[in-house]
Amino acid sequence: MSELRQNIITRDWVIIATERARRPDQFALPIKNLKPLPPHQIDCPFCVGNEEDGTFEAFRLSDGNGWKVRAILNKFPALSPTQARVRISDGIHRTMSGMGYHEVIVEHPRHDLTTALLDVEDIANILLVYRQRYSQIRQDSRIETIIIFKNHGESAGTSLEHPHSQIAATPVVPYQFRTRIDEAIRYFDDTGECLFCQTLQDELTAKERIIVESEYFVAFIPYAALSPFHTWIFPRRHSSSFDDITDEEIGDLASTMKTVLAKLYHGLNNPDYNYTIRSVPTGELGTKYFHWYIAIVPRVSRQAGFELGSGMYINTALPEESASFLRSVEIPFD
Repeated sequence: MSELRQNIITRDWVIIATERARRPDQFALPIKNLKPLPPHQIDCPFCVGNEEDGTFEAFRLSDGNGWKVRAILNKFPALSPTQARVRISDGIHRTMSGMGYHEVIVEHPRHDLTTALLDVEDIANILLVYRQRYSQIRQDSRIETIIIFKNHGESAGTSLEHPHSQIAATPVVPYQFRTRIDEAIRYFDDTGECLFCQTLQDELTAKERIIVESEYFVAFIPYAALSPFHTWIFPRRHSSSFDDITDEEIGDLASTMKTVLAKLYHGLNNPDYNYTIRSVPTGELGTKYFHWYIAIVPRVSRQAGFELGSGMYINTALPEESASFLRSVEIPFD
């Protein structure tokens, strides 16, 4: 029989459709005979040799052989740091200037790689640049929220093949952030405990939804996952802001992300996915009630009319079975 589960962090009710559930391996995409990508593409704006003038570059991580990761201004930004932060109210109509930051993180010089196939050191370099840009952007007092995210694959919203992710910083706190913070505060007021820490402890006790554990991080599929293989990576140490991560934790997180993404890559045949780093708004650092984390959402199912009309989700994969399947996926040694 189907059942409803509530995601205690998002407050979403999720229908776990057991009667419509597919086996985890049935979510694997058909293997396509695609032409392999070249290591360098002459018309790719992110490839070595095609770099824009230095005024477009916000940060570069380099060694003696050239750059490893670059943070560049988005050529078609949704927001711009050169605008003043201006708010206008006219009756019920509210407007703000499009002030903010919108940057692209070019993750590797090679055109033909994806995060799941990068070395752990390469993923650590990406995380180092995330932290560096996060810390710098947070110094701008006009910014309220910083979002780090990656779109992998066409159905996840990407249009360029070269491995890249993005950072967006907004002058407001998005409603989704605010509601989750409100729920976390309510839980902390009621119990004196961090909701995220408690969730992590419950998952460690249950064990059945954990994908991989490391010294500093735990990757698991939530009890009420909103979609098939929806995965969270939580730091064991309570910390509300991503830029509080240490160098040692970055190395460990890189290994954890590599493992999870490689299991998805090999177990589900390189599905499209999004990931985002959820962190506390910039004005609420050092809180006891919020705990930063990473959400990875494989695009192996589609939302339809029910989700649109109700705001509820239907998950046709049992979280426990999905986690068990991913634990069993062997990553080829390379």
